[in-house]
Amino acid sequence: MSNAEHLAQGRAPNAVRPPSRLRQLAAASVGNAVEWYDWYAYSFLAVYFAGQVFPEGAGNSLVPLLSTFAVFAVGFFMRPVGGLLMGAIADRRGRRTALTLTILLMGGGSLLVALTPTYAATGLLAPVVLVVARLVQGLSVGGEFAASTTFLVESAGPGRRGLFSSFQYVSTTLGQLLASGTAALLAALLTERQMGEWGWRVAFLGGALLSLLGLWIRRGAQETRSAEQQAADRPGLFEALRRHPRQSLLICGITAGGTIAYYTWTTYLPTYAQVNAGFDKGDSLTVGTLSLAFFALLQPLGGMLSDRIGRKPLLLGFSLGFAVLAVPLLHLVTDAFASLLLVQCAGMVLLTGYTAVAAAVNAEVFPARVRAAGIGFPYSLTVALFGGTAPYVGTWFKQAGHPDLFPWYVAGLCLVSFLVYLTLPETSRQKLET
Repeated sequence: MSNAEHLAQGRAPNAVRPPSRLRQLAAASVGNAVEWYDWYAYSFLAVYFAGQVFPEGAGNSLVPLLSTFAVFAVGFFMRPVGGLLMGAIADRRGRRTALTLTILLMGGGSLLVALTPTYAATGLLAPVVLVVARLVQGLSVGGEFAASTTFLVESAGPGRRGLFSSFQYVSTTLGQLLASGTAALLAALLTERQMGEWGWRVAFLGGALLSLLGLWIRRGAQETRSAEQQAADRPGLFEALRRHPRQSLLICGITAGGTIAYYTWTTYLPTYAQVNAGFDKGDSLTVGTLSLAFFALLQPLGGMLSDRIGRKPLLLGFSLGFAVLAVPLLHLVTDAFASLLLVQCAGMVLLTGYTAVAAAVNAEVFPARVRAAGIGFPYSLTVALFGGTAPYVGTWFKQAGHPDLFPWYVAGLCLVSFLVYLTLPETSRQKLET
């Protein structure tokens, strides 16, 4: 195109074409879905490979499962490190660079899980390999949330930050849905013995291959940091924590109730039903898949609603709802298919008040200079403390003979976040610095 044609269209000859918002949304969402497929496949398949990787305790069949969920929690404790390091890379080198690194790490970790040897064949090497794989994946997923949250919200048009924010959990849920659906399909096609011996490895190998697809799609993303931010001095690794301690603590309070409710309802509930109500393994995976599909459809609706009425009303509705209803809902779980489906879907409706707006609220708390690292570390630390430990805590309460305490634990954390949300200013109408 000639210079005259460029000028006729209102652009300078060498101007950079603005990024397509749809393309930006796809680059973040597809890659994020692949990341979370890899991450969540572990929790859905834990009941099948626990006995392969960990030895059974004397007369206690819960020991391998408890050990497997402990490794699940260990992976979460790498998330704050990933949030800090990858967040700093996103703030210093660009969001796109960080997103490329996170998906490479996740694919490598998934491949390592697929190749984990059995305890019978290699002894302690088996759990060591599994722990290393989860540490790598934890580093990746901690950085993924920081980078993709920032990238999504900065890519949004005026009055659309809530909608774009909701795709953080749309894509997360699609990845989780794919993991749940894959596990359910494998469980339907294979015998339980085949699933325990080799079927679970197929899902992780597929995740490693899908990571290459996500990497290819992300190559088309455009950087969202402004030219001024790119030209400015690069922030230090701990600058967000040092200069914005109040905002960092605020992220922790915003996240605490959301993460325990999220991981309980989307990840642990099928296992909770199996352990506490004798629910069938295959049926619990089917219920999880159906409820996750319902949950994904709710997210854009919640995001658009927050662009109209604000973030705060949705957050208050979510937290108060769970504080009041978590205990009765979890007590309604029986070995009946309809019971678990109803409980899981009811929780998904309440949970949308948090998940649809969490990315927007977090991004609106910090300035652009330290936004990714500022979100990444406190968010991932809180998720590690309360979200990643949810399956372990729930299983531990059961082993200790007090399964009824876990619902109260969920309700208590949601009440804490409700008090935090009461103090939040409404941020939906504020201009976002880029």
